[in-house]
Amino acid sequence: MTGKPLSARIPKPKKKVTWPQARAFSVHLLTASGSFLAFLSLVAASEERWTAMFWWLGLALFVDGIDGPIARKLEVKEILPTWSGELLDNIIDYVTYVLIPAFALYQRGLMGEGLSFLSAAIIVVSSAIYYADTGMKTKENFFKGFPVVWNMIVFTLFVVEPGPWTSFAVVVIAGVMTFVPVYFLHPVRVVRLRPINLGMTLLWCAFGALALLEAALAAWYNRIGLLTEHVSLFTKVGISVTGIYLFCIGIVMQFFPALGAKKG
Repeated sequence: MTGKPLSARIPKPKKKVTWPQARAFSVHLLTASGSFLAFLSLVAASEERWTAMFWWLGLALFVDGIDGPIARKLEVKEILPTWSGELLDNIIDYVTYVLIPAFALYQRGLMGEGLSFLSAAIIVVSSAIYYADTGMKTKENFFKGFPVVWNMIVFTLFVVEPGPWTSFAVVVIAGVMTFVPVYFLHPVRVVRLRPINLGMTLLWCAFGALALLEAALAAWYNRIGLLTEHVSLFTKVGISVTGIYLFCIGIVMQFFPALGAKKG
């Protein structure tokens, strides 16, 4: 009798998906949901519904903030070694942190057509190079160079509206800082001063939510004939002060390594 050996003809039992594997894969699904939020944000931007666009981006930022700690707690990398959560995260981050903010900046023409187009080009090119840097983080989990959080920068420019040339200067400075070896804060993973830094991050988010609520309310008032400013001065100052703190605190901690370090 010819043919395949008996061991080859016996079907191999299918591998069962275990609960830890299913639970770990659900974290990847959580991360991947950011791509749909990015799509919704892009649709809103194309229709120039800026408040809706930033709400979707804010929700994507929230998902990006929680999926990493959950993945580490559930040991997703060890349970599903062939699935790269980091690669998935970077793909979605480039869209939500870079492409959509750059598109919104150009679409709105915040600095005029020419400067807005140039700013968008600076954002997408410098960020693409940054994502290729495998040494973008320090041992303390600081980012080396501006970590291309353009969603926060562009949102602040939309809220504060500092003028075309000031806005362009902010984009240029942040773009240059992408390649300068100075530290920028990761508010969750950097241990030093974490309570203060995390508090300032949450405060920036609160001012951001307030700005969006004020903008939505102003739009409603304008529809019924009551003209009002989009965002209050209080909110503009709050989001500016907390944003400057988050932009600069990593550099301060770099030059003062004892700041916030535990004694003993």
